Amino acid sequence: MDRTFQVDLRGVVDLLSHHLYGSPRVYVRELLQNAVDAITARRAVEPGAPAVVRIEPPELTGDGTLRVHDTGIGLTEEQVHELLATIGRSSKRDELGFARHEFLGQFGIGLLSCFLVADEVRVSTRHGDEPTVLWTGYSDGRYRVERAAAAAQRAEPGTTVTLVPRHGAEQWLTGPTVTELARLFGSLLPIRVSVGEVETTAGPPPWSAAAGTSPAARRENLLRYAREALGFTPFDVVPLSVPEAGLTGAAFVLPTPVNPAARPGHRVYLKRMLLTEGADGLLPDWAFFARCVVDSTELRPTASREALYEDSLLEATREALGDQLRGWLVRLAGGAPRRLAEFLQVHHLGVKALALHDDEMLRLVERWWSMETNTGQTTLAEFRQRHGLIRYAASIDEFRQLAGVAAAQDVAVVNAGYTYDTEIIERLPTVDRSILVERLEPNDLTTRFDALDPATELALRPFVVAAQRALDRLGCEVVLRAYAPASLPALYVVSRSAAFEEQLRSTRERADETWAGVLDALAASGPAERPQLVLNHRNPLVRRVSALGDPELIALAVEALYGQALLLGYHPIRPADAALLNSSFLGLLGRAVPGQE
Repeated sequence: MDRTFQVDLRGVVDLLSHHLYGSPRVYVRELLQNAVDAITARRAVEPGAPAVVRIEPPELTGDGTLRVHDTGIGLTEEQVHELLATIGRSSKRDELGFARHEFLGQFGIGLLSCFLVADEVRVSTRHGDEPTVLWTGYSDGRYRVERAAAAAQRAEPGTTVTLVPRHGAEQWLTGPTVTELARLFGSLLPIRVSVGEVETTAGPPPWSAAAGTSPAARRENLLRYAREALGFTPFDVVPLSVPEAGLTGAAFVLPTPVNPAARPGHRVYLKRMLLTEGADGLLPDWAFFARCVVDSTELRPTASREALYEDSLLEATREALGDQLRGWLVRLAGGAPRRLAEFLQVHHLGVKALALHDDEMLRLVERWWSMETNTGQTTLAEFRQRHGLIRYAASIDEFRQLAGVAAAQDVAVVNAGYTYDTEIIERLPTVDRSILVERLEPNDLTTRFDALDPATELALRPFVVAAQRALDRLGCEVVLRAYAPASLPALYVVSRSAAFEEQLRSTRERADETWAGVLDALAASGPAERPQLVLNHRNPLVRRVSALGDPELIALAVEALYGQALLLGYHPIRPADAALLNSSFLGLLGRAVPGQE
């Protein structure tokens, strides 16, 4: 024999309060939705019917209850059974005419949310000329339906919902709380909503044509709205419209930098009822510099009606809104370059992120975003025009190590160590084949250094041998060259292959036997390349050191120059390097201050 499921209403309410809804405050939204739907249904057959929702908090009712009155179409006794006492059945609801496109919510699940704050829910409703019906539901799952006595008959069609608060939930039904929630959820509704004597509706959306007679007036309305509702004065306002989603609204460009990982939520209305203040996924990830306020008639809410349902329409909407923000940036570049520069100073990360996959944004970044170089701040377009080739250092440390020496050799270098800069530079040739880019290799600089004449090199051979002996244990090769600037005594140069070898060696020392064998095989695949300490023969100190005849003093001096080169080049200091710095300093100090203990 077939059986029907039994529903434990207490269990359903617990499920709603702990897993579906984020807060009990949504009961106000659900009551407003039911009232608006009822008014919409009545106006479909009576266009001149009143459109009013009146809320009486306990301070006015005097008996501790909250009452919500509407001038909607009301319900018959059959509809009361079908809509208020049935959870999850949609087919009968559709037959009764409560599933039309212009409706906001779902009658059954909406009223059920009232049990988040109430132990008892009473509904008094009248449809047309039919008698008034009373429905009383309890949080333990019981309900009662009866016709109202003659004295309790309603004079006009409509519905009154009365909530008897649960113990501990009384604060959710107080006048100030209900006023705040009614204003939050229903301020843009096209009907009159009041809590006591306080009207909580504020008219049409500030971005609509009805809110201002001219674009300038609407812009001023939006700026005022951002200050009052969002708490900031935006850098700019971008009108938004996606007809296929029935979406209108505005994007407010944030006036201060934000963390891209902490994207601001967007305020979304559905048919002018607030859905959420923190919608995510409305804009592309790169557009974290904007906060949107939109109203839509077609986007779908999730079951909790506190977020947007991820579907193909939301995806298309996200792309369309991204295109509109992108178009705003292009218009700034064409008509207000100074304004664009101000924007980029604040939100360059978002634009650079977009430039990674958008050709027009890539050209905008190349033309307008100023980057650090060893010849001063300049855009990539200006750098390319001046130097032809865009040579770049891929990390900030690499730029610091080589920028000064490169400038002395007349080699211009861009610091591409900041977020997205390397990827942007490397992507430029894909949109313009005439653009040449090249990553700066430390070895490229050493090829520009002057070799010593054969006689000098032969005379200094013993010095180089002694210096090499001092640094052999550190895996560093000593080279003597002449280069600018003469004030720099030594340069520590690590090629990418040498850096890889060093990382491989360090990892091999920490790995277990199995992995050490694998790393040994990798290391044996080719000859090891060592870092170089390039001593500058043009430097007076290096020349004096190279003229020393004491091997011990030569070793101490070369070790000190090695340590200084590491520090000046922002290279990582290994434990062996730290020990060398200490011993060379103490050794030189000991030689400088001779005497007996």
